Amino acid sequence: MTTIFVAGSIKIKVLAPLVTERLQKITARHLRIIVGDAAGVDSAVQQFLKQSGYHHVTVFSSSRVPRHNLGNWPVQVTETTCAPGSRAFFTAKDLAMAADADCGLMIWDSHSTGTLSNVLELLNQKKYSVVFIRDKKQFLVVKSPDHLSELVSHMPPDAFAAADKKIQLSEKITQLKNGQITLFT
Repeated sequence: MTTIFVAGSIKIKVLAPLVTERLQKITARHLRIIVGDAAGVDSAVQQFLKQSGYHHVTVFSSSRVPRHNLGNWPVQVTETTCAPGSRAFFTAKDLAMAADADCGLMIWDSHSTGTLSNVLELLNQKKYSVVFIRDKKQFLVVKSPDHLSELVSHMPPDAFAAADKKIQLSEKITQLKNGQITLFT
């Protein structure tokens, strides 16, 4: 069964109609959905799936007890030695979801470095993402470093600068283009 990694910004609390339509297409095909346990997109997606009565869902969590599991779905706990609550602690769960998924559906606010990191990790694993760019109300398929460059062109300059500082975005894009990227830990 194809597995879709669904994620996005914690600042996005409401799913756009285009996103819910895409999720309906996924559920109509009975594909497996993996989603995190965070607030924001994770919780909004969980709420949609719960209301839809969808069962092919696994919630990934870095904690033994997930922060959110609105549908009481199975939980995949990601073991990590990173400090609880740290960025690395939650990144471990995202890396596990990227490894388990066949592709990703990302809901992005043109700022979130966590969402960008998921897109980067999927690309690093030769997997693609369909990214909904909230401000543009459009989807962009990211299957290559050039597609990634197109995606980040939608970022405001200050957001790009912040992402470059926080996750070394420019360096990672260059590494992807040169086939030299390593795991994002």
